[in-house]
Amino acid sequence: MRTTKLLAVLLALSFVAAACGSNSGSNTASPTTAAPTTAAPTTAAPTTTAAKSEHPDWPKKLVFGFVPSQEQDTLQDDIQPFIKVLSAGLGIDVKGIVTTDYTGLVTAMGTGKADLGAFGPFGYTLGVDQFGNMQALIQSIRFGSATYHGQWMTNNPSAVCNGTPVPATALENTPDGIVQVPALKAVALEVGVYFGDNGKALGETVDAGPVSPGSSCIGDVSKVKGMTVAFTSESSTSGYLFPALELTQLGIDPATDITPIFTGSHDASVTAVYNGDAEIGLSFDDARRTIRKEKPDVGAKDIVFSITPEIPNDVVAVRTDLPQDLKDAIYNTVADYLKTDQGKKIFDSIYGWTSVRRANESDFDIVRKAAQALGISQPPG
Repeated sequence: MRTTKLLAVLLALSFVAAACGSNSGSNTASPTTAAPTTAAPTTAAPTTTAAKSEHPDWPKKLVFGFVPSQEQDTLQDDIQPFIKVLSAGLGIDVKGIVTTDYTGLVTAMGTGKADLGAFGPFGYTLGVDQFGNMQALIQSIRFGSATYHGQWMTNNPSAVCNGTPVPATALENTPDGIVQVPALKAVALEVGVYFGDNGKALGETVDAGPVSPGSSCIGDVSKVKGMTVAFTSESSTSGYLFPALELTQLGIDPATDITPIFTGSHDASVTAVYNGDAEIGLSFDDARRTIRKEKPDVGAKDIVFSITPEIPNDVVAVRTDLPQDLKDAIYNTVADYLKTDQGKKIFDSIYGWTSVRRANESDFDIVRKAAQALGISQPPG
């Protein structure tokens, strides 16, 4: 994909957002993750009137945009408890919206229709280089790691695996290359793994039955040539950018040497492989968990056979012209919320975050270099 095509999509794509959910939040169980039942904090928060008097330069309202990591309507419901906490903590009315995809959120932030946005690293760098009016404020941490990787999945392991897939295992990057590790040792929470009384444990059970522990093998990405490959979206770092770069480095054109399909979300890519609509699929590690409640055998059917190089975790970006003390208050409110049981449940169900840190712009240089290697040159800033 070339620059002109991608940037044309960014400019042409209109901002589409799902209608906001009820202001009272939602405790309805989603198709992918049980909705949290822990009550929201009861500590009195500053009122909007107090916020106006103490911070006259703060806006009266903030719009926080999210991109789908699951079904759009489900995510719209799942973010509401967090939006209520953020609004209470800031003393400002905060509206949570879900855009159709990364490019929709880039456009919303760039055109001033959103003030904050939860971005994947590629979507964020595109937004900065396209519009220049946003900065990374918060970087997510998952189980102590500020990086993650994409995973290559298949329903045809005999075609790409170098050996027999092993249940309850995962793949990790090391200085010596990709290695297979027990699922309980993987950084990401793998399908079939849950948190028991003593930490991570195997043998999760859902309403549909026992969840099959995820299987993996050490495989060969070069063997996907000629196959149907399910990507997420063209602006997803783990779901397209890094995998497409891997293919290019192997001499495989991601547009012509495979049959690419774009599913729109990570759970949809997992489902495409599960249903046999694609032999190969890409997602973050481990997006198989997102469909385990309806398809508890997904870990046995979607085999992980390779992973991408490490990628900086996703971020919350803010408009650069927001007051600095408001940016600090946003960061502190999110960080404090993630220390609560409810916050952990909400962010695990949305994006798998377990903690946050202040974002460092230089961490995203590797993403820009990957885009440039694919011929996606950023517009002059």
